[in-house]
Amino acid sequence: MTVTDDPTALRARALDALTTARARTALLTSCVEDDELTAQHSPLMSPLVWDLAHIGNQEEQWLWRAVAGRDALRPEIDSIYDAFEHPRAARPTLPLLPPAEARAYASDVRGRVLDVLERTPLEGRPLVEAAFAFGMVAQHEQQHDETMLITHQLRKGPQALTAPPPPAAENGTLPSEVLVPGGAFTMGTSDEAWALDNERPAHTRVVPSFFMDTVPVTNGAYMAFLADGGYADERWWQAEGWEQIRKHGIGAPLFWRRDGAQWTRRRFGVTEPVPEDEPVVHVSWYEADAYARWAGRRLPTEAEWEKAARHDPSTGRSYRYPWGDADPAPEHANLGQRHLRPAPAGSYPEGASPLGVRQLIGDVWEWTASDFLPYPGFTAFPYKEYSEVFFGPAHKVLRGGSFAVDAVACRGTFRNWDLPVRRQIFSGFRTARDAELT
Repeated sequence: MTVTDDPTALRARALDALTTARARTALLTSCVEDDELTAQHSPLMSPLVWDLAHIGNQEEQWLWRAVAGRDALRPEIDSIYDAFEHPRAARPTLPLLPPAEARAYASDVRGRVLDVLERTPLEGRPLVEAAFAFGMVAQHEQQHDETMLITHQLRKGPQALTAPPPPAAENGTLPSEVLVPGGAFTMGTSDEAWALDNERPAHTRVVPSFFMDTVPVTNGAYMAFLADGGYADERWWQAEGWEQIRKHGIGAPLFWRRDGAQWTRRRFGVTEPVPEDEPVVHVSWYEADAYARWAGRRLPTEAEWEKAARHDPSTGRSYRYPWGDADPAPEHANLGQRHLRPAPAGSYPEGASPLGVRQLIGDVWEWTASDFLPYPGFTAFPYKEYSEVFFGPAHKVLRGGSFAVDAVACRGTFRNWDLPVRRQIFSGFRTARDAELT
């Protein structure tokens, strides 16, 4: 979505994004009983009911108070739902709104916000220009929906969510890797209306030629690393990663178990054989980096990933997505919780990049080699706590989105970041190598 001056189109787009997000939130919080909403299923995650009220509180703060200039509805709960004030492990001890009250609060805020959207001029202030604040809030809700889906994956008990399987990969053999020619390209964006501050501004980057995997690393390929004793060989690991796997007894991706001669996994309450043709998921940055070293390769840098995903050597343009500038459609990528799992490697040929790289958007977040750092000319907007406080070597960048990400919160320029130890997220990777090493 680039900047448009048509307020009717902007309002329609914002309404659709907000409505889609709320429908997903309702699904994720209605498929289990209230005691499951108030429970903490992992110290890594909040109770689902915290996310529900936090979504409403952020919407109130940004759209009801900041955009509309209205008085606070529930100022007494602001600190309870401040993500920076209370770590996730401590949130069950807070006086959280019970499920019925949290739902009523979020619904009340939404009703008011829809009136704000209808009446607010979408110009004259940076916060409302091109409906930015409404898009930001929709993205925030979808990001918490992904967080709640992670909580559903971590929860014990029977299956609560279902979805059809993803489409099968097309027949035929793809090349194992693609050459991405070196040179300059445009990274980031200055004209994507709802892009967040860390995606801005557009600037020129130069990268040498490199080879990148055509598809993400699969479970089957990762099994070869396991079979070769990859988790027992210190040579492949960063010192901090080696310490982590030894300290916590890690010997496979999260949720994997050895069952006789085969690997199984637990996926949203169902135990099943690990499908060898799917991209591996639930691996940390350390695990991804160790696999790449074992394979004689490396993780791509963030700039390499974005060039492979957006740059068309034939035109010199950087597109919004690998397939071009059109918004994502079901034939392009596995997004929006449609399938509750990655699609087989090689799927979505219509979503391929100009050079033929597949599944760069959707399926699994892809770890890169890069630390999360600001772009040249970065300006925090509309608050420092979204990006700026996370810049530095502690966080690694992930790109591309996953099956759990909605299209509104996923672009060719979108940047995610997390600690390199994280495994509960829907994270995978692909590898690269320098073009000189042929």
